[in-house]
Amino acid sequence: MSEEKLEKVEEEKTVTRDLVINSHASEVDIALLEDNILVELHREKTNNQFAVGDVYLGRVKKILPGLNAAFVDVGYQKEAFLHYLDLGLQINSLLKYKKMVVKGEDVAMDKFKLEPDSPKNGKIADLLNVGDLLPVQIAKEPIHTKGPRITAEVSFAGRFLVLVPFSNRISVSQKIRSSEERNRLRRLIQSIRPNNYGVIIRTVAEGKKVAELDADLRALIAKWERCTMEMKQMTTFGKMVSEMDQTSVMLRDLLNESFNNIHVNDEALYEEIRSYIQTIAPQKAEIVQLYQGKEPIFDHYNVAKQIKGFFGRVVTIKNGVYLIIEHTEAMHVIDVNSGHRLNKENTPEENAFQVNLDAAKEIARQLRLRDMGGIIIVDFIDLHEARHRRMLYEALVEAMKPDRAKHTVLPATKFGLIQITRQRVRPETEVQVQEKCPVCDGEGKIRPAILFIDEIENHLKYLLVDQNESHLTLQVHPFIYSYLCINGLFSIRRKWIKKYGKSFKVQSMPEFHTLQYNFQNANGEDIKI
Repeated sequence: MSEEKLEKVEEEKTVTRDLVINSHASEVDIALLEDNILVELHREKTNNQFAVGDVYLGRVKKILPGLNAAFVDVGYQKEAFLHYLDLGLQINSLLKYKKMVVKGEDVAMDKFKLEPDSPKNGKIADLLNVGDLLPVQIAKEPIHTKGPRITAEVSFAGRFLVLVPFSNRISVSQKIRSSEERNRLRRLIQSIRPNNYGVIIRTVAEGKKVAELDADLRALIAKWERCTMEMKQMTTFGKMVSEMDQTSVMLRDLLNESFNNIHVNDEALYEEIRSYIQTIAPQKAEIVQLYQGKEPIFDHYNVAKQIKGFFGRVVTIKNGVYLIIEHTEAMHVIDVNSGHRLNKENTPEENAFQVNLDAAKEIARQLRLRDMGGIIIVDFIDLHEARHRRMLYEALVEAMKPDRAKHTVLPATKFGLIQITRQRVRPETEVQVQEKCPVCDGEGKIRPAILFIDEIENHLKYLLVDQNESHLTLQVHPFIYSYLCINGLFSIRRKWIKKYGKSFKVQSMPEFHTLQYNFQNANGEDIKI
């Protein structure tokens, strides 16, 4: 495999995005599919009271001078953590504004006189006292035994803009490359922005007209004004303004011209989503579709099967390549294994490099899919050539680009390990993929039944095509035998024979348990996979 071929950039193709939303009693499951492949799965509790972006009036419970931080009561069972650096530079202005609002003074933001920025190396004890009420925003949801992480630098995200009260700075997303477009957007926002409101211009604002930007800005300012009204009426801690639910947040952040369909199985949620899209992008309202089929929506759109296949400890990629993903309290560890992947035309180094490239793409997807955060260590297959290590690092960086979470990828160490840090603001998505064993009645665990036939086919392909086995016999339980061999010419066995160009026998074994199977060669000897 030549370096020229590896460095050849493939033509960019348009990625189609479908959102499949499964609403049931206690939560809403949101699956994002790119070209029908599951890349993100979000589970939103319908009673989630502490979502990222919610704004609270919190009461300071304890000052921790040693940590330069404070614990703040926002109503959660554990106090929220607030570090001095999360107070923001304009904390003095926020405290002054809150004091004036609580006193009942009529405070106009555009007339409000901002206080000087707080020093970066200041002390939290100089600004806050136990019992103080302070407007704060959830920055990280409660995770495991920890309470929420909060910030006093309140901001509101819209479709095109992010509003930051008590600031006059205008920032433009670095992903907007054109200096001409950046200057145009900066001039537009400067012309419509009221005093004392900072604005961050998001990537999706590129090419938008002033009317769309102004409507987004007015909606965000109205949100801050509602926050002010709540603050004026509240006498103790509590929620002031809620962030949009996660479904709306995903639509706000992801909706673009390649977003093809949104499938939802709940009529009330369907109307809500449709109404929201008509507000932000009227031309896309028709993509929302109410699913009314008999089978579960995740089964119909092949989401359930992908969840079972991609959330286990072992994740199979292709051609026998697989990942082992382990989770600890301190970090996540991913091990790359080649399985029986082998191309006799390539050297061992080239085979290892190709396996690593395939693994890099899947690892980037797994981080998004599971929403893994913190420190991730990846143990790739050892590469001896420096150019291959460099190209692998570049491939992983490229594969991570679609990830909206802040992340950093470091070059490989001398031991061949690549370290990744990824922002964690919500608990990691966990899915139970093991099922109750029909043989031991739950004493142990087995692979998911939904993947059982796929697993047999993968091993069959390896033996027939890669190992060139002939006169192969597949032994299975009678139930599985019937499933594979009924319908004669149209049976699954016949389809596999046609697909792989080789015949094989299927033998019924009454003594096998339901999900047991075995392969034998022409001599009747068991083949170990």
